[in-house]
Amino acid sequence: QVQLVESGGGLVQPGGSLRLSCQTSGVVFSTYSMGWYRQAPGKQRKLIARIFTSGNTYYTDSVKDRFSITRDNAEKTVWLQISSLKPEDTAVYYCNSGSSLWSWGQGTQVTVSS
Repeated sequence: QVQLVESGGGLVQPGGSLRLSCQTSGVVFSTYSMGWYRQAPGKQRKLIARIFTSGNTYYTDSVKDRFSITRDNAEKTVWLQISSLKPEDTAVYYCNSGSSLWSWGQGTQVTVSS
C-alpha cells in the first residue's frame, strides 16, 4: 500500500520561503515521475510541479522560477522548495505520482500572510 506523508508547511510572510517534503513508502519510487499539487480554498487540486525519472522538471507558469522540485530515489523522498511566496500560494500542498495514481496523503498547509 502506497503511503504519502507531506510535511514542512506553515505560516509565512509574503516573500518568504519553505521547503516541503514528501516521504513515500510502498512504491518503487525510482520508477515513477513525482508531482507536487496544491488545492487552494474553494478550488480544485492542481499539479504545479513534476519531476520525471530522468530528473527533468515541469512547472506550471504561476510557480515557475519560484519553486524547485527535487527528488532522492534512495530516500524515496521528493521535495518542493518554495520561494518568493505570495498570498495566492496559500493552499494545501500534496505530493503524488506525476499522474496522481495513488490515494492522497493528508497534505501540508501553506499559508502566506502578513
